[in-house]
Amino acid sequence: MADSIPFLSLTPGEDAAAVRDAMARVVERGWFILGPELEAFEHEFATASGAVHAIGVGNGTDAIALTLRALGIGPGDEVITTPLSAAFSALAIVMAGATPIFADIDPQRLTLDPAAAAAAITPRTAAILPVHLYGQPADMAAFESLARRHHLAVVEDACQAHLSTCGGRPVGTIGAAGAFSFYPTKNLGALGDGGAIVTNDEAVADRARRLRNGGQTALYEHAELGVNSRLDELQAAVLRVRLEALPAGTARRRALAARYRAGLADGPVHVPPECDEGHVYHLFPVRTADRHRLRSELGARGISTLIHYPLPIHRQPAFRSIATGVACPHAEQACAELCSLPLHPQLADEDCDRVVDAIRAWRPSA
Repeated sequence: MADSIPFLSLTPGEDAAAVRDAMARVVERGWFILGPELEAFEHEFATASGAVHAIGVGNGTDAIALTLRALGIGPGDEVITTPLSAAFSALAIVMAGATPIFADIDPQRLTLDPAAAAAAITPRTAAILPVHLYGQPADMAAFESLARRHHLAVVEDACQAHLSTCGGRPVGTIGAAGAFSFYPTKNLGALGDGGAIVTNDEAVADRARRLRNGGQTALYEHAELGVNSRLDELQAAVLRVRLEALPAGTARRRALAARYRAGLADGPVHVPPECDEGHVYHLFPVRTADRHRLRSELGARGISTLIHYPLPIHRQPAFRSIATGVACPHAEQACAELCSLPLHPQLADEDCDRVVDAIRAWRPSA
């Protein structure tokens, strides 16, 4: 049997020596929190993301929650978001004290549907949180227009969309602010948890910096109730190394995605369309109503797949009391059909072709 094709490998590869050197630099310096590595990474990540400010925080969930708080959004407010994402997107809204309101997705783009979001607006709505899912940007032009009409903030969940653009504009900079995750599986991944907020608004940046550090304005002087959520020096140093390689990695992801699209054209699965050339392909999902059999067939051939995500957020037990009576049929159908194929910069062309051949040889149940 041919070698297996894992979904992803998180072991440092070509960057292993540079990662070790970066970590050694931090250890030798003996400065581990809020130091020069974080300051340098924040500057470099802001520049790469097309933003004026970047604020390193503990993880992507905190990046969303702290952004909402920095915008003054909290108890009594509603934030409209998508049910098709990791549950952490909505958990962050709850962490900020606000209430997530779920609106259905665009069945082609798989991101929050602007029309459904518009229909969900109430007098308590304070913000819209579109998620740039799988690396595909949400329809930000539509959300900008909707937000202007109703005087709402737009916070971008860009946790899966590093260096993505929408209509040529960098995601994270189109709304009031954007939240990024550096979880190890992400396009820009740390060796642990990490996240960042990007914004062009100096007041939002200043408050986010204060909130991430316990609400301190000076050492042991807490002006407000913040949290302890700081991207540490070791992770910042690793991310600086990997940020340099991110454009090349993104180009490789796009090349592999194009290879999948060409090979699976007119095949037995549906490939969601690329709705914007700024797509960065954090994941490459396909759709079939016979997903279990497809995964079993690919698994028998040594090809690993995953499901992102098997249950829409509004159907999660933790959100049942919040989302009672919510119906999002497009999201529910997508959750029953989506299957993510291996796609990462280290994936060889021949392995991509093996996946394509295995899918084309498979036939769904009649």
